[in-house]
Amino acid sequence: MPYLSVRELLEEQDTGLDLEVLSGAEGVDKKIESHRIQKPGLGLAGHLSYLHPNRLQILGSTELSYLSQLPHETAVANLEELCKLGFSCFIITKGQQPPSLLLEKTSAYSIPLLRTEMKSSAFISMISKFLEERLLPSTTVHGVLVDVFGVGVLLIGKSGIGKSECALDLVLRGHRLVADDVVKVRKKLPAVLFGEGSDLLNYHMEIRGLGIINIKHLFGVSAIRERKKIDLTIELLKWEDGANYDRLGLDEQHYDLLGIKLPFLKIPVCPGRNISSILEVAARNQLLKEMGYNSAREFQDRMEARMAETAQLRAHVIIGDDLE
Repeated sequence: MPYLSVRELLEEQDTGLDLEVLSGAEGVDKKIESHRIQKPGLGLAGHLSYLHPNRLQILGSTELSYLSQLPHETAVANLEELCKLGFSCFIITKGQQPPSLLLEKTSAYSIPLLRTEMKSSAFISMISKFLEERLLPSTTVHGVLVDVFGVGVLLIGKSGIGKSECALDLVLRGHRLVADDVVKVRKKLPAVLFGEGSDLLNYHMEIRGLGIINIKHLFGVSAIRERKKIDLTIELLKWEDGANYDRLGLDEQHYDLLGIKLPFLKIPVCPGRNISSILEVAARNQLLKEMGYNSAREFQDRMEARMAETAQLRAHVIIGDDLE
């Protein structure tokens, strides 16, 4: 299960969260396993049901004000029970000064107590988006991701089948490269997959016999994209005589990736086949399908209607005018 440690959260420099540690620094290796956050107001009142230790706990003005108004013995008992749940961390918003009792208990239980200058609403919105980006399921795929007419096409297949060469030809035709060789795929809610290149291989491509080339430097920024939604998966296969390939397109196949079923095509490769043109047509056809138009099904419906019409004419000739 994906997770993020409190230490990693503190080390993020580009998030703008502006977090500082007030106490419980020895617990910065605790794990954050959910992108959802909580405000433990009822927990401070002693009601601990439905509190999730793996979520960030936000303490705003309301929570701190309530805690400061509790009788000392009640506050001690409630904080004791709250900290026993082993939360990943508490975060105080609006730069407020925490009560000494809160500092004492979080330090005793090694629960990091953090503070930000941001208001609660703005901080919750920002941290939720950040955690959603970091904690949703992800994987890596050996393949190539290209943007063809706005359709994210993931090319897979055995090494040496020609995925990179095909992607290069598509770039020459005006399409855009997202990632070559290693595609980092991340799931986003509700059921969308985004792909991007690895930090090391970004914008680079390996062409056998030529070596490593930089698509961004060769063709400019218009030839690349940092990330793209994956709409279609295509597997390139070596052509085999006698193999049974789909010739109508009626049997829709799917490729399962991170629990999401993507439209899937298998395209055989052999000398003389213009694979780049086929991929462009596949992308256009996928756009039509998303708009509710399916060429193969329309052709099948026309054929069935023509066959029914022909059968009726033949029956009329055989039986005569008494046919009803």
